[in-house]
Amino acid sequence: MMMHGGRIVAEALHREGATHLFTLCGGHIQNIYDGCLDVGIRVVDVRHEQTAGHAADGWARVTGQPGVAAVTAGPGVTDVVTALANAQRAGVPLVCIGGAGPTQLQDRGSLQDMNHLDLVKPITKAAWRVTQPERLAEYVSMAYRVALAGVPGPTYLELPIDVLMGFGEVEAWPSPARSRSQAQAAPDPTEFAQAVALLERAERPMLIVGSQLRWGRDREALAALLERFPAPTFLNGMARGSLPPEHPCLFTRARRAALESADVVLMCGTPFDFRVDYGRAPTWNPDTRVIKVDRDASQLGHNRDVDVGLVADTALVLRALADALPRAPEGRSGWLGTVRAAEDRARAKMAREMAQEGDPPNPLRVCDALNRFLQEDTIVVGDGGDFVATAAYVLRLRSFWMDPGPLGTLGVGPGYAMAAKLARPGARVVAVYGDGAFGLHAMELEAMARQKIPVVCLIGNDAAWTQIRRGQLDLFGPERAVATSLAHTRYDKVAEALGCHGEYVDTTAGLDGALARAFEASERDQVPAVVNVRIAASEFRKGAISV
Repeated sequence: MMMHGGRIVAEALHREGATHLFTLCGGHIQNIYDGCLDVGIRVVDVRHEQTAGHAADGWARVTGQPGVAAVTAGPGVTDVVTALANAQRAGVPLVCIGGAGPTQLQDRGSLQDMNHLDLVKPITKAAWRVTQPERLAEYVSMAYRVALAGVPGPTYLELPIDVLMGFGEVEAWPSPARSRSQAQAAPDPTEFAQAVALLERAERPMLIVGSQLRWGRDREALAALLERFPAPTFLNGMARGSLPPEHPCLFTRARRAALESADVVLMCGTPFDFRVDYGRAPTWNPDTRVIKVDRDASQLGHNRDVDVGLVADTALVLRALADALPRAPEGRSGWLGTVRAAEDRARAKMAREMAQEGDPPNPLRVCDALNRFLQEDTIVVGDGGDFVATAAYVLRLRSFWMDPGPLGTLGVGPGYAMAAKLARPGARVVAVYGDGAFGLHAMELEAMARQKIPVVCLIGNDAAWTQIRRGQLDLFGPERAVATSLAHTRYDKVAEALGCHGEYVDTTAGLDGALARAFEASERDQVPAVVNVRIAASEFRKGAISV
């Protein structure tokens, strides 16, 4: 059957399981939209291509399957670069389709003509230019397969307008069930035996589990291991929410105390980067033995030597350890108690700020108020610096937490939130913003309101880029603290002008009522709601900036 190229692309995406396409319109890619209408893929439009890329990223985080973004040529591709870079650094699979001018006019100065492939190759797992309509389905299949293989990441397809408008016939449609496998790498038996022996002898073991846990099929493996082998456990990235907040082995505020004394660290699916001080002393006990698990063998000894390296899926390793390790001796409970005491001391300091009654409200108090509106399946998106990092410690997560990851990208909030709500329409989705980050893509509220994508946005408004400004004031003084101040803008009024529900809060007493009205209005009217909270200064994260 002959089809135009856009229909072939849409049919191939549909066969791969795609149900949504995130995009900002452009003449080069319109045939894809036409094809999507034929096969039942919902076209979700945004106000900036960066958001389309972040939405594809967010879709993958929630569903476990690549999200799809389509952007037009030239500036459409340059605008999505940040989202591709963020997905690559975070290890998230997505497929980005970029338009291009006619093949016969390449490098002759057609509208928006530029070398896209050289631009995106360093920040994708692979990038291809397709020049024949008959091969479009083949390349869509390849883009999915590569995006999901090993450590996941973004792939890029450049599709010239004449290829999308041309007609072709696909001889054989690739099938996901036969063109790619869900199989993951299991631990090597020899190295695994060494890991078991190290953990069996450990007196002060601890676990650090990161984002690669998200791509394993066994979501219960971590809890199963801790049931048999209790140990202080710290989660980062997409692993957050994998344990309930009341789990006796889950810690968030005592990682440094645990690292200073641990004799064995099981580190799964996360790198030795700035979040763990690159594995260096004095943060880490210099005598600590390390078992490192990663899908990428090249990451095993990066920044720090390891004692055992397992090139494997995190979930498979955790399940294998749960089956292989004997139950932990009773005497080890003292180690858990030591770390719990450090955690309790740190949380006692937080509790004092969470209980403060002053006006404007303390940021910890604001985040604690949000806890009362989080349900079992609520998805929380973090987009910002100081306020979002505070929320990460205060919020009691039971489902997904989504932040940009180690690239530290601001502006992910709208894309992640809209994708999460579309993927899980029955779940509450909350975007926690700093006021600086909110301003990057605030117009996406119009796109969400118009397309009936209801999310609740909580803005911590301190009229500053506080994560940077705090250190700037210490280093240079107030007279030389430039480019870090903002205005106490009424973002709630901006939201109302864009068709959303808005609430403004500047008192502690007003928090619960404003949040309740926001959730009620968002769910009733199927529009976003913005709660703009003027927050007080806090020293909670003083000195916390990482570079």
